[in-house]
Amino acid sequence: MTTSGLPKCARYSWGGDEFLFVEIAEAMSLEGYFVVGALADAVRAAAIVGITDICPTNNSLLLRYDPDIVSPRALRSQVQALEATVRASTSQTALARVLEIPVWYDDPFTSEVGERFRSNHQTPDKRDLDFAAEVNNLADALEFIERHHSVPWMVTAVGFVAALPFMYQMAPRAQQLEVPKYLSPRTDTPALTVGHGGCFTVIYSVRGAGGYQMFGIAPAPVFAPDSALSDFQESPVLFRAGDIVKFKPVDENEYKAIQAECENGTFRYQSAEIEFDLARWTADPDAYNSDILEALRGTTH
Repeated sequence: MTTSGLPKCARYSWGGDEFLFVEIAEAMSLEGYFVVGALADAVRAAAIVGITDICPTNNSLLLRYDPDIVSPRALRSQVQALEATVRASTSQTALARVLEIPVWYDDPFTSEVGERFRSNHQTPDKRDLDFAAEVNNLADALEFIERHHSVPWMVTAVGFVAALPFMYQMAPRAQQLEVPKYLSPRTDTPALTVGHGGCFTVIYSVRGAGGYQMFGIAPAPVFAPDSALSDFQESPVLFRAGDIVKFKPVDENEYKAIQAECENGTFRYQSAEIEFDLARWTADPDAYNSDILEALRGTTH
């Protein structure tokens, strides 16, 4: 596996007497995410006696274990051996869904909430989008929006609140969008807000508190228990780790049309399935991203 940009070994630390934390690297990367996934699979396949839960996320892995069954040092040794095997592997591919997610950028709903919480923000005199453009050295909010939706994102974790996806931009580090969170969290964020904090974009699955910058709102659900929509028949949670997301800008009329389709049960996300190749992406991200988006354009729903 290509791990040239990562530390030679993970950092292992303990959480109380029941958790082993494995941090692949301090900086987020697709390489690190793939090592985490492969290591989680290897731990699962090894069926180590005493492990009760395996939680891979972004760039790290948390293992819960029973110290009465397996000693901490024995567990760490076994996981370190698996890590060495994973890093020596040549496997760099995984099946991935590509999903097109409509977004009404610069919408009135998140704009209104943003106005209510300007005192929580770094720049009370600027909108979230304007601030995001400024800290990324872009001309204006329109250029930021273009940069946000023109490059795909990979879902590297799902959770924190029900079904919320953390998405990492599939671009070289120097080209990635990065935006700090609010100085103080809001007590309100509209459901389906598209937000950004650090290097991650998220879609707030439900209404609630939040501290990410707000850029727009999605018209279709990402968490839909007991829904009649086809995309939620296998699970109430839309996203899975490893999904690739392409944001599609929509206007107010398109936003309302999609909402109507959701209400009458006919809406479906545009999607495709590909075999993602980390080595090919690393060699030429722009060309490989174009191939991914071409696969999406070739689908009918």
